[in-house]
Amino acid sequence: MNSKNAPARLRLQTILTYAAPAMPLGMLGLPLLVILPNFWAGPMGMDLATVGFVLTLVRVMDAVFDPTVGRLSDMSRSRFGRRKPFIAVAIPVAVVGAVGLFFPPDHAGAVWLFVFNALVTWGWTMISLPYWAWGAELSDDYKERQRITSFREGGTIIGILISAIAPVVLGITDAAGEAHLLVILTITLATPFILAALLLVPDPLPTQTDKPVGLATALKVAAANVPFRKLIIAWLINGLANGLPAVLFLMICAQFLNDPGAQGPLLLVYFASGVVSVPFWLWLAVHLGKHRAWIVSLLVTAFAFSFVPLVPHVGIWFFGLISVFTGSGLGADFTIPPAIQADVVDLDELRSGERRAGLFFAASTMAQKAGNALAVGIAFPILQLVGFTTHGANGPLQKTALLIMYCGVPSLLKLICALILRGFPLGEREQHRLRAEILQRQAKVPA
Repeated sequence: MNSKNAPARLRLQTILTYAAPAMPLGMLGLPLLVILPNFWAGPMGMDLATVGFVLTLVRVMDAVFDPTVGRLSDMSRSRFGRRKPFIAVAIPVAVVGAVGLFFPPDHAGAVWLFVFNALVTWGWTMISLPYWAWGAELSDDYKERQRITSFREGGTIIGILISAIAPVVLGITDAAGEAHLLVILTITLATPFILAALLLVPDPLPTQTDKPVGLATALKVAAANVPFRKLIIAWLINGLANGLPAVLFLMICAQFLNDPGAQGPLLLVYFASGVVSVPFWLWLAVHLGKHRAWIVSLLVTAFAFSFVPLVPHVGIWFFGLISVFTGSGLGADFTIPPAIQADVVDLDELRSGERRAGLFFAASTMAQKAGNALAVGIAFPILQLVGFTTHGANGPLQKTALLIMYCGVPSLLKLICALILRGFPLGEREQHRLRAEILQRQAKVPA
């Protein structure tokens, strides 16, 4: 079921042009999530607790910024579209933030970390929220939305994969060098790709049946959306489950592998598995249903993580095998939930008369960011509490705590997500019914 402005099947060229910016944007994800904490706690000499506090504080403040940007982009109207102007304005903000964050002066302190992390985080928000909402509005078809999301998030994982490969190929092993390289690559590639998308991909204005409401009212209506509530809780918990291994990966390699050169190949295997798995998850989501396909991936990832404690006894090749399965789960985590979110927006559109994808993707982004922020804000202080250090030797207690935080807690969280998604009430049949009712409602609106 499709609206007048969104055909069921988009041209491949249009989808690729839209999805292309996801690759350079994904390249910056690894530095922000994995390298940033270790960069400021390592070469910059800041203690773990301070780094965790500052990064968490920015994320908490971002919780106010996200819904504001999402709602403003929903209400925006211009001859360029309603999503494109936000993306264009945000690019220089994010660039300044990234440069300041990863090219700081000597002895830069917590204030510098806060300011430039805030700029890159909020600039990222102004790009990503309208960008994701834009993709949700390119088609109203259940399966086509999964196709669009798979191409876009497949590009994101390719970008992350490049960010893992590039330092290895160039022989860069220190955190500062990796960060510098990836920031430069991101800025160089993002500019032409984003410009092409802004110029060539349509950003149509939707049919409006009711007068727009304020942010508080919109949030109240969104909170009454049952599928949205289930999805957002799962997104939050899964964000924490993914954030913990991400921020602790380098420490796991240092403490259990005793091979600094293993980090690059393991990341390569992990993200390559994510890229390769995308067509499979697309196929499974189309044939089995989106939420059921996501449940399968959550169970596979939880099972694979349960074998991590055997790595010190078996060897690095075993860690690589585990990374194949956890990486494939990442492919599902990236591509399936945003496609479900696009369907959840339909239920809100039927009830509200507005298409508020920006607000809903703001909520999902907040959940993801909250999960990632909690990963840093919980893991680092706990490790410091048990006496863990990145600058010296650690005993059995400290290593056990690290191992539990890296694989034990994420496995449990993945299982909880799978339970939450059981019986998810919005599948293909229900989504088609929603679109039919929306079209009937729009047909009654005077031209």
